[in-house]
Amino acid sequence: MEKYEIIIYWSAEDQAFIAEVPELPGCMAHGDTHESALSNAKDALQLWIDTALECNDPVPEPKERRLIYA
Repeated sequence: MEKYEIIIYWSAEDQAFIAEVPELPGCMAHGDTHESALSNAKDALQLWIDTALECNDPVPEPKERRLIYA
């Protein structure tokens, strides 16, 4: 799996941790814990890439920044 930046933060509105992949538009997930949000984000990231490839859409190269856990 490519190394994309994943940002995790608490959402009081959703009462969940939100994990976003900024380099892949719309790619995000949530979970009850940091760990579950990260795991779900990794699944969403792979689905995002698989779908883009199936549709012949471009997949951005990862900028390979460090992972940020907030």
